[in-house]
Amino acid sequence: MSTYSAQLLWQLEPGEAFTDNRYSRRHRLRFDGGAELLASSSPQVVPLPWSDAAAVDPEELLVASLSSCHMLWFLSLAARQGHCVLRYEDDAVGTMARNAEGRLAMTEVVLRPRVEFGAGPAPDAAALQALHHAAHDACFIANSVRSAVRCEPR
Repeated sequence: MSTYSAQLLWQLEPGEAFTDNRYSRRHRLRFDGGAELLASSSPQVVPLPWSDAAAVDPEELLVASLSSCHMLWFLSLAARQGHCVLRYEDDAVGTMARNAEGRLAMTEVVLRPRVEFGAGPAPDAAALQALHHAAHDACFIANSVRSAVRCEPR
């Protein structure tokens, strides 16, 4: 078993009243390797100026996480099969809509990877599709989006 952690820090900006619901949603995310991200609510959810359009929002992080995990598995599987990948890009899109219970949820994420292969054998269309299918099946994040989320206040 492995564990992963992220630290989040938000604090009220000087001069904001908070109880009027007019406060900045900008916050910092810190990861164990030292990376930091400026994060915020989506401007589609909380209007500007209380959101920061330049920051990463949770919905984007979910889409990016699925895309990244898929790519990492794809690269690993392609290497094992002897395919030399030169470039991989993905224009992933997530759709927020009402789910079967009527709650807003990320109801679909579509990955749209484009892969360039180098020297050596490149997979044909069927083998490429099979590689993507295997990567999807192996992706920890894709296998996790149905998992329980608990909140344990300290």
